[in-house]
Amino acid sequence: MSLLLGLLLAGCAGDSTDQDRPADYAELAAAFRSINLVDPATPREVEGGLTVWRINLGVTNAYLIESETGLVLVDAGLPLQAGLIRRALEHTGRGDELRLIYITHAHVDHYGSAAAIRAETGAPIAIHSDDAAAMSAGESPLGQIRDWEWFSQATIPWIERMIAILEPTTPDLVLADGDRLDEYGLDGYVLWTPGHTPGSSTLIVAERYAFAGDLVSATGDPHAQSSYAFDWPEVGESLVRLQAVGPELTFAGHGSEPITADELQGLDNNISSAPAPVLSRTQSP
Repeated sequence: MSLLLGLLLAGCAGDSTDQDRPADYAELAAAFRSINLVDPATPREVEGGLTVWRINLGVTNAYLIESETGLVLVDAGLPLQAGLIRRALEHTGRGDELRLIYITHAHVDHYGSAAAIRAETGAPIAIHSDDAAAMSAGESPLGQIRDWEWFSQATIPWIERMIAILEPTTPDLVLADGDRLDEYGLDGYVLWTPGHTPGSSTLIVAERYAFAGDLVSATGDPHAQSSYAFDWPEVGESLVRLQAVGPELTFAGHGSEPITADELQGLDNNISSAPAPVLSRTQSP
């Protein structure tokens, strides 16, 4: 079980001093203080005067999009990972220029440290309207399990431990499909890509780059979401929408390399329904 916990929480660092944390909070934080990810963030220069910094948070990715006008953070990892994100911000040399925290969906491994980063930087948090209530309540609804059911079910106790220390996070911006983000220094817009969660969204930047959260994965061979979803056919429909945009690179929530245009077009978007839903308090009532 310690290995499983490590897989889920790799890279966590204890940042909070909240006295209302559960009894094992100190254990969770202390267990990962010794973990050191050598590179706080890895830059990739792309066309259009942009640099994309991948922040390796162990079990998931966050990204910093750097432009002439500042930085936008896409996703914010698990609870307790604000320290790693802070290091990445400092590593860019422009850590005081964060203009927006864009959350792709309301899962514990994508908005877990968003409130802490907002408190430190003053940057507003944005999420699609259909996931705003879950994030505001500190929830992480999983929906239904499809593939690798035994592994996914085995992780639920650890996911619930993370949710127990998850800070309810009220967004500053509630987004809708097509909303533009020029006000935050980014030539980008919101593409609603539901299925994994009701309000999952993809950030499209400069019509060429997509930050897709968990709609797709780059872990192993690139593939569409295959573990958790609220509406499996809708995952396929959302993938069709993203394929129609045709981004040159798609940056996924999991996996170290972006998905190329050819790889994205080759992904199977014919996704059928899942078996019975997981019975867990990580679901919405």
